[in-house]
This record gives sequence, structure tokens and C-alpha cells, in this order.
Amino acid sequence: MDSFLSKFFPSVFRKEKENQSTNQYYKFDSQVLQMFTSSLYLAALIASFFASSVTRMFDRKWSMFGGGITFLVGATLNGFAQDVLMLILGRILLGIGVGFAGQSVPIYLSEMAPARMRGMLNIGFQFMITIGILAANLINYGTSEIKGGWGWRISLGLAAVPASIITVGSLFLPDTPNSLIERGHADEATRMLRRIRGTHDVHEEYNDLVAASEVAKLVKHPWRNTLKRKYRPQLIMTILIPFFQQLTGINVIMFYAPVLFKTIGFGGNASLMSAVIVGHTVRATCT
Repeated sequence: MDSFLSKFFPSVFRKEKENQSTNQYYKFDSQVLQMFTSSLYLAALIASFFASSVTRMFDRKWSMFGGGITFLVGATLNGFAQDVLMLILGRILLGIGVGFAGQSVPIYLSEMAPARMRGMLNIGFQFMITIGILAANLINYGTSEIKGGWGWRISLGLAAVPASIITVGSLFLPDTPNSLIERGHADEATRMLRRIRGTHDVHEEYNDLVAASEVAKLVKHPWRNTLKRKYRPQLIMTILIPFFQQLTGINVIMFYAPVLFKTIGFGGNASLMSAVIVGHTVRATCT
């Protein structure tokens, strides 16, 4: 949005208005703008390493709570941002929230779901991400029409809505049987397993969980183990799949779609609507 660029990235806004040449790189060549875009993803990457330890020691729900509250603070900072520093700090907090939630939510779903529904629920997690992206793009398009140039505050601030849901919702979530077993609460784990399975006949599954927990405790160097020869096929696939996904250029399209459409002559609103269509189509296809 022009109002957003003029407030936080005036040099980019000025070059965009003054320079009508085909050199689009010149217009958007701003280290600060790139830092604004990439800070969320860098923070999410770093946070995900710490999130695994928090998830293991303090349970999945508290990891989700931490991610939600951090995301909530980040969204608030972005919505009320007065300068670039507030904007980037908010993005970093958003990234930390993404790192924690993206790591703990799939684990929680997997541990609480019956085996026959586990895949469906985890695919549902990814599907809801695409719904969120669609909603965000539609909100961007709608708020761009607001007179007065403050629509971007609503776009950024409304991220507090899903953040509030996951923050408050996580307080009401029960601990998973796996987590209770890991922390030595065997009786509570049994009761929880009976509750979520709807039957008292959970001895076989409980024993499987205990056995898996005992094996996990014997692993002293999990990162080093991934380099062992017997795990090499899994390691290679987990590296190559995202590697080739990046090479398709999907993230360039997702992150910079409005800019890309602007460079080929679309107006501001038209480029936002094109981003809605393309972004949701690409994400839905990947899902």
C-alpha cells in the first residue's frame, strides 16, 4: 500500500513514483525493506530450534501458549507501529510465534489423534494455513480501499485475532498422554488416554507409548544420530524435498506477488487481487 511505503520506506515509495523505467530492481532495492520481509522467517527458523526443547520439557500446550502470546505481542506492535524499528521488532516476534506454533501444533495433533485420523488432522493443519493466507490477502485487498491511509494498520493488527485464539485456547487444552509419560505422570497419562479414546481398553497403546518413551530417553545425541548411515535415506529426502521446492520459485511468488504484478503494469489494487488468486492457488496446490 502506498500509505505504508510512504511512512516506513519513503525512499522506495519515492523511487516507485519518480522512476517509470523498466528497472524494477532499482525501485525496490532497499535493505531495510528486505529486512522487514525476511526477519519473520529468520526468527521462525531460529525459534524452532529452541521450541523443540520447550515442547519436550514443558508440554506441547505451553509451547503453543508461548507461541501465541509472542505472536499476539508482535501483531500489536505492528498494528501500532510508529517507525521501522517497531515494525521489524514486531515481525521478529511474529516469527518466534510461528516457530513455536509450527513446531508444537503438529506434534499435539499427532499425539492426541487416533491413528486412523492422524494424517487427516495434520493435513487439516496445513489446509487451515492456506485458509489463513487467503483471509490475509482478502483483508489486504479490502483495507487498501480505506480512505485516510491507515488500512495497513488493520491488515497487520488483525493478526492478533488468530493469535488470541491459540493463546486462550491452549490454556484449555489437556496434556497429551505422551507428554505425561515423558514427565513421569503415568496415572494421569492412563486417564487421559482413556478419556480421548473413549474406552478403558487402552493398555496396548499405553504400553507402546511407554516403550517409545524409554527408547527416546536412551538417545543421547539426536542430531549426531541423523548422520549415521542407516538414517541416510531419510536425511537425504528431508533435505532434497524442501530444497527442490525452493528451486521452483514458489516463495518468490508468495512473498512478492503484489510487487511482481506491479512491475508488469497492474495497478495497486489489481496487483493485490492478483496476489489473492495466485497465492491461494499455489498454496492449495502444494497442500
